[in-house]
Amino acid sequence: MFDFLQGYDLLGAFWVTVQLTVYSAIGSLIWGTLLAAMRVSPVPLMRGFGTVYVNIVRNIPLTVIIVFTSLGLFQTLGVSMGADRFTTINFRLAVLGFIAYTSAFVCEAVRSGINTVPLGQVEAARAIGLSFPQVLREIVLPQAFRSVVGPLANVLIALTKNTTVAAAIGVAEAALLMREMIENEAQLILISAIFAAGFICLTLPTGLFLGWVAKKVAVKR
Repeated sequence: MFDFLQGYDLLGAFWVTVQLTVYSAIGSLIWGTLLAAMRVSPVPLMRGFGTVYVNIVRNIPLTVIIVFTSLGLFQTLGVSMGADRFTTINFRLAVLGFIAYTSAFVCEAVRSGINTVPLGQVEAARAIGLSFPQVLREIVLPQAFRSVVGPLANVLIALTKNTTVAAAIGVAEAALLMREMIENEAQLILISAIFAAGFICLTLPTGLFLGWVAKKVAVKR
């Protein structure tokens, strides 16, 4: 029944999906946190940039962003992300696109956590002479992250599913292999069920684990 799978690298395709998710998640967390810091910054220019970035990027379809990284950055502007092979270039460009898109949602999640920190703590920190970056680093962000583990888990799960869009520029992840298998094999329902089960195996444990972490680190108010 599953003999047709022998000619396909199913595990390799899902491994590419995992790599896309991990690299994009790390980059999105860093850039999204910086955007959140800009959105609460006392500097109007930084606040404006963060607001405009989030409002524009999260309203652009992800497919458009991913295709732009290939057609716009690579084929038009020659941006290769330091790679010399086409497959590696597209992989790195896909990660860049996912970071640009997902960081907007990470920003809003982190900003919601920042808003849960009592204003009195911030005022007390400023009163003893801490600068804005020090207040964020020492007082605000540690509490904010503890408050938004759950929302960030949802963003991570959405990112895992969104990696299927990378197939649009030829990245050899699970969705591209699924499309190839459906074209070559007369097993539409079975193939779809296999890949659906694969994504469940990726996202369900992640959601359960991060849900448990969210309960453990939640700030008691």
